[in-house]
Amino acid sequence: MFSPQGPSLRELAMQALSSVERGYDLLAPKFDHTPFRTPDGILDATAEALRPLGPFGRGLDVCCGTGAGMRALRPLCGEGVTGVDFSAGMLAQARRTHPDAEWVRADVRALPFAEAFDLAVSFGALGHFLPAERPALFAGVHRALRPGGLFAFPISGPQPVTSAGYWALLGFDLAMRVRNAVWRPPFVMYYRTCGLPALRDDLTASGFTVTTVPLTALGQRQDGGPRCRLVLARKAGAP
Repeated sequence: MFSPQGPSLRELAMQALSSVERGYDLLAPKFDHTPFRTPDGILDATAEALRPLGPFGRGLDVCCGTGAGMRALRPLCGEGVTGVDFSAGMLAQARRTHPDAEWVRADVRALPFAEAFDLAVSFGALGHFLPAERPALFAGVHRALRPGGLFAFPISGPQPVTSAGYWALLGFDLAMRVRNAVWRPPFVMYYRTCGLPALRDDLTASGFTVTTVPLTALGQRQDGGPRCRLVLARKAGAP
């Protein structure tokens, strides 16, 4: 599915009926051949927006998956890069692709780092966390950053209610809620629980100062707003 090297419909169904961790273990060998991998355009736009805010020392990719985020993180960080994820399968793929990076298996709701990084990024992972789980995630990232450190991640602009995209995301989230109501273990992946106001509130409560910048390279919506923004959450202190 998606490409000759991608997963079959049967393989996707097996993933969807598994837990999040087991599902990604199953999908890992073919993950980079699906649309679920963060596109290079988003990675490059993120790196371009972050470059004037550097230089950075050590970098951390939160929920790194197969390591696609290293395309953005590595050129920005002069003291090494680390990826953290809870899927052993995804980390195995990441190690093959980027053997010179450090890879850590851990639950990102309890990150095992303290003041170790200057820049943290995350791509496409926030939908895997229920709103009640985000405070622990953001508190862990805050703890992992050195004073003045930066946590950055791109988010899509809101879809107009008249657009096909709005109804597609709504339908996906409804389908996932039905699936999780009738099947165990749950597979948490919701697209419409990560609006900017809620994320800003959670980040601020974790001690960050939050701003955003438009990722202009990714274009505009029909209403003139940016298709994507980069959230910049800064930990207090001298960089």
